Amino acid sequence: MVIGAVSFGRQMEPHVSEREGVIQYQLAFIDGPPEPASGLPELIAWRKILRLVGMLGQDPDRYAGLGFGNLSLRLEGGKQQSGQPRFAISGSQTGHLADVGPEHFATVTGWDVEDNRVEARGPTRPSSETMTHAVIYEADDDVRCVMHVHSPEIWRHARDLDLFIIPRTATYGTPAMAREVQQIVRTGPTRRLGVMQGHEDGVIAWGASVEAPGVLLLTTLARAYQLGK
Repeated sequence: MVIGAVSFGRQMEPHVSEREGVIQYQLAFIDGPPEPASGLPELIAWRKILRLVGMLGQDPDRYAGLGFGNLSLRLEGGKQQSGQPRFAISGSQTGHLADVGPEHFATVTGWDVEDNRVEARGPTRPSSETMTHAVIYEADDDVRCVMHVHSPEIWRHARDLDLFIIPRTATYGTPAMAREVQQIVRTGPTRRLGVMQGHEDGVIAWGASVEAPGVLLLTTLARAYQLGK
């Protein structure tokens, strides 16, 4: 699918997080207010929990001090004319914030994996892992929430935990990563959680509710702790 030409008032720019300095995709972005989302308070509550267990946040001793982890939520109202759903996703490099609100989420309105391009609007730029979230929502209409976190414990024990593994050739925030994840989602894996071999400690989970991927991440972390180092 191809996204139409960028409308007047949109700024087409390479999406570069403030500190990463790595272009992930082309972003057509419109500044605006946050979009109401009935499930956002629950998503923010789960963000607090994941931050407490170290799966999301910012730590000077991890990943060169960059923020890590991002969450998203399918927005109500059905699919757009393009056939793509809309979803809210946490803003780029917001992991350092202990508390967030609607103003820290962007609304994604379209994407094209082959052109590596995303359309979004809101008070903040979307996460650099937006494309991976997008293809999950596109691949499965039942998915309501996607959580991308970092867990060295789960990542190290992926095979023992019988998780799916995205190959090292698919690196963070690239079309290759998006395509690999989309293919996995379409196969309907029994456990909707896996690791990104080409993205240190990267873990992705999704489900039909906000609670589902959150609970799955925590129970998998507990299983990983039982396996030791």
